[in-house]
Amino acid sequence: MGAATIKARRAGKDLIAKQKRELAAVAARSDDQIDTSDIPELPPSAWRMPDAVRGRFYRPVKRAVSMRLDADVVAWLKKAGKGYQTRANRILRERMLDELRRA
Repeated sequence: MGAATIKARRAGKDLIAKQKRELAAVAARSDDQIDTSDIPELPPSAWRMPDAVRGRFYRPVKRAVSMRLDADVVAWLKKAGKGYQTRANRILRERMLDELRRA
């Protein structure tokens, strides 16, 4: 790994640490101490459906993994056609969120 790469990584980590300090400072203030005059509040109508969509631009980071699944489970996922890995991810995410809500 070259010196430039190490320096770039350190710079990135310093920036993140700086951002964390700034966020902590803002979080420590009460709402009335934060100047939001340059970002006017949206009217309630802006938050009504279908205009307000949660997660429209959020794309979770994907990680390639290797899993050993029972053949009948894979066949069931593939039965609906293309996108079986996406279906498996959706099923697992729903289960994860359900368990997190219960905890």
